[in-house]
Amino acid sequence: MTISVRKVAATAVTAVLGAALAGCGGGAAPDTGREARLGTPVASASGAPTAPAPNGAPPSPQAGAPAKAPTLAPGPNGLTPVFERAAQRTDKTVALTFDADMTSDQGPRAADGEHFDNPQLISTLRTLKVPSTIFMTGRWAEEYPDQAKSIGTDPNFEIANHSYSHHAFKSPCYGLPALDAAAARADVDRAFAAFRQAGAVNTVPYFRFPGGCYDDQALRALSTAKVTAVQWDVVSGDAFAKDPDAVAEQVLTGVKPGSVVVMHCTRSAAPVTEEAIRKIVPELRKRGYRFVKVSELIGK
Repeated sequence: MTISVRKVAATAVTAVLGAALAGCGGGAAPDTGREARLGTPVASASGAPTAPAPNGAPPSPQAGAPAKAPTLAPGPNGLTPVFERAAQRTDKTVALTFDADMTSDQGPRAADGEHFDNPQLISTLRTLKVPSTIFMTGRWAEEYPDQAKSIGTDPNFEIANHSYSHHAFKSPCYGLPALDAAAARADVDRAFAAFRQAGAVNTVPYFRFPGGCYDDQALRALSTAKVTAVQWDVVSGDAFAKDPDAVAEQVLTGVKPGSVVVMHCTRSAAPVTEEAIRKIVPELRKRGYRFVKVSELIGK
């Protein structure tokens, strides 16, 4: 089945997302990577490798870290596989995913008081007991190491890779600076290293392209990283939104069994996400949905 990444949202929401994506990934972006196909799930080690044990013994899994996380088989010609919705679409499961965005050059803005984190959202997800996947940039983990460690040691969450710099892996992409193939591959490694440095252990070998922008060249550049690229089929519209009810309605209208919802974990760019979650979660549970991490959807 050929993957199609572009999803059509309401015109107003798409306009907002287009403006947002220069500093905050997660919109529906054009791509020429449609040749990538879903493979069959195969077992893969976590994106954060464990250190070798003494005397040549096999490494032991770190406490709280998943021993294995399912990935998809490579696509044609070894391209990085792409996942956007569970193949099993009768089970009423849904994965809420949150992009923790921060570009490599936004340190001065953080120093001036801009909040790229959203601890209240994480607290609400814990209170509501919603398993979630956080697509984190390495720069975000460096700016908020205590939060990265807290999220990455909580079994309720798994941390996936959203690049280090939040620069584009395909150009044009909403005005983001573009990386060449070598820099793109190194950017992924640098993000995983930042997670390890922060002490996060619940990491998984999944990657989300900044802005959702990719093509075959980008998929080829990441092929040696042994990750599965994770897109989405439901755009929440939370980027720079001011009305939590509109965000909630967008999600509730779009969710289907096996859906992946893209949202954000960044107060400055998505200020109403936490409030929207408090409306989305009980309503979907009322409809019979069960919340899962992306790793569970891929493993189906």
